[in-house]
Amino acid sequence: MIRFNDLAIFVRVATVDSFSTVAREMDLFPAQISAAIKRLECELDTRLFARSTRSLRLTAEGERYLPYAREVLNTLSEGKAGLQQDGQRLHGVLQIASASDIGRNVLLPWLINFRRDNPGLVLRLMLSDHVSDIFRDPVDVAIRYGTSQNADFVSLPLVPTNRRVMAASPAYLSQFGRPESVHDLKNHACLRFHLNGKLYDKWVFPKGADSDHVVVNGPVLSDDADVIRRCAIAGEGILYKSWIDICQDVRAGHLEVVLPDVVGEPYPLSFVCPHRKQFTPALRLLYSHLKAQCELLLKDPVG
Repeated sequence: MIRFNDLAIFVRVATVDSFSTVAREMDLFPAQISAAIKRLECELDTRLFARSTRSLRLTAEGERYLPYAREVLNTLSEGKAGLQQDGQRLHGVLQIASASDIGRNVLLPWLINFRRDNPGLVLRLMLSDHVSDIFRDPVDVAIRYGTSQNADFVSLPLVPTNRRVMAASPAYLSQFGRPESVHDLKNHACLRFHLNGKLYDKWVFPKGADSDHVVVNGPVLSDDADVIRRCAIAGEGILYKSWIDICQDVRAGHLEVVLPDVVGEPYPLSFVCPHRKQFTPALRLLYSHLKAQCELLLKDPVG
């Protein structure tokens, strides 16, 4: 008889192509992962993986079997979720990925309150500006900027009208003055972001059917968006960032919007799940909670 744990191990190994990675994730020994795969292969009377000392890949039979294994696990997950409905407490682990700045400074208090309201849940938070691969990484939901074009994803809008906004500290603006147009940015210290070897130093401003593209420069670069925000508050320069990330700093007087009449680049915030069948009751409740909190946060206009 096929063990469901062995099936789950097979699906995870097929996703990450590594026994050792899955062993670390499940707090098992690699030999236990190997034994689970061997048991499953014995039950199916076929090889699912072609192994060597340096590589691991699915066989043709493994490729054909994989979607059926995923379907079985999804069905089991749906059945378990169904038992948790109708007023019963939610249980289990929710693995949530988000960008660093909004994750730490905006989402985290909301997530803490959500967990307190649902004490049967365990939250596993992954905050990084490196975009998670929600198929390969162990992620139930990613809170992401932008929109997904993958029809397999559940991508629900949290803040569809969000945009980038330029801002700087009162101290910086007092010392260096305000730009009168986006093209004056070349005479100002602009705080830039870099990731995976790419420098994001071209700021885009929609303008009817066209856009203004301004190449900026400045003394501070970082691969952490929260660092950029903190540097702006410290008076190091002008940032161009999501309004959700900085609206509380603007309202508190730590930052001031620069060129408020200039329309910033669209930057919608979305709630993304890797598969429609993984949109569980817990995720539905989390989505409703986050959407309501976003609406409260953004009830005041930009600037």
